Amino acid sequence: MNIYDISKQAGVSIATVSRVINGNTNVSQKTKDKVLAVINECGYTPNAFARGLGLNTMNTVGILCPDSSDPYLAKSIYYLEQMLRQNGYDVLLCCTGYELSEKQNYLNLLLSKRVDGVILVGPNFIEVQDAKNEYIRLAAKKVPIILLNGTLSGENIYCALCDDFQATYDATNCLIKNGITDILYLYNSNSYSNKQKLDGYVAALADQGIPYRKEFVSYLTGDLQCVKEHLISLSRTGLDFKAIITSDDHLAVGAIKYAKSQNLSIPSDLSIIGYNNSIYAECCDPELTSIDNRLETICKNCISTLMGVFSKEPVPLKTIFPAELVKRETTSF
Repeated sequence: MNIYDISKQAGVSIATVSRVINGNTNVSQKTKDKVLAVINECGYTPNAFARGLGLNTMNTVGILCPDSSDPYLAKSIYYLEQMLRQNGYDVLLCCTGYELSEKQNYLNLLLSKRVDGVILVGPNFIEVQDAKNEYIRLAAKKVPIILLNGTLSGENIYCALCDDFQATYDATNCLIKNGITDILYLYNSNSYSNKQKLDGYVAALADQGIPYRKEFVSYLTGDLQCVKEHLISLSRTGLDFKAIITSDDHLAVGAIKYAKSQNLSIPSDLSIIGYNNSIYAECCDPELTSIDNRLETICKNCISTLMGVFSKEPVPLKTIFPAELVKRETTSF
C-alpha cells in the first residue's frame, strides 16, 4: 500500500493525499476524514523521508559525540535526547572517535540524512588549527550547528559552554588560601576546554605570586592504575605535593587510589579536586570534591537555542555558564 493506492481508494488526487498527510489546512474536513479513514483502514504509514521533503523538515536532529562510553558525554546525550523528544524531534546519534577524518565523515553522513540541525557534544570537535574546523563552518551553511562545551566563530554556529578557566582558577585559589601551594595539575586532553582549565590553574598561581613549575603538570591518558603509578613515580623523584587538581573526575579517583596506596590521609596529607561532578565523585571513598560544570543547564540552553533558531527567533551566538565547586571529603576548606 502506497500513496497512489490511498488516492485511488479514497477517490482523490495524490496531491490531496499528500496535503492530508502533511497537515496542510487547505483541505476540506470531509475530504480529510475520507482520506484518513482509508489510511487507518489500510494501516498505511507515510515514508518519513518523503514526508520530510514535503514539509521541508525531517523533525530530526543529529548528535555527534566522540565516545559514548565517556560518562560526561553519555550524560550529555541522555539530556539532549530527552529534551529533543519533548520538543517533537527524533535523534540520529553518531559516535565519531577522535580522528578528524571520521568527524568529517559522520557530519557529512548526518547532512545526507537531511537532519534539521546538528549538535556537536564536547570540546574535542574544535581543532587547534582553525583551518581544520572549516568543515563545521561549511556544514553550518546548510543547517544550524550547536557546540556543547566548545566554541567556534561562524555564521549559524551557536555555542554553550562552562567557564572552565574561572572554575579552575577559583578551585586553585581555594587551595592556596587554605595554605597549600604545592599543587599538581593533571589533565587528559588537549581540547579547548582542557586548555582553559590549565590556563586557569596557571593564572591563579601567578596572581598569588607562586612560580609555575612544569614538573607539577602532567598529561595522562591511561586508566586509574596508570594515574596511581604516575603519581608514585613522581613522589619517588622527591617531588613534594600537597594537593592535586584534575581536569576530570576519573583522574581524581586515580589520585585517591595513589593516596591510599601510600597511606596518605585525605585531605590532611593530600587534598584532591576533580572536575565534572560525575557519578565518580560520589561513588569513591572518600567522596570527591569536584567542579560541577552545569551540564544539564548547558544542555537545556543548547536545545532552547536550537528551537529558537528553528522558529527564527533571535538567540545568542555564545552562552557561558559559571561552574560550582561541590565540596566533599577530599578537601578541608
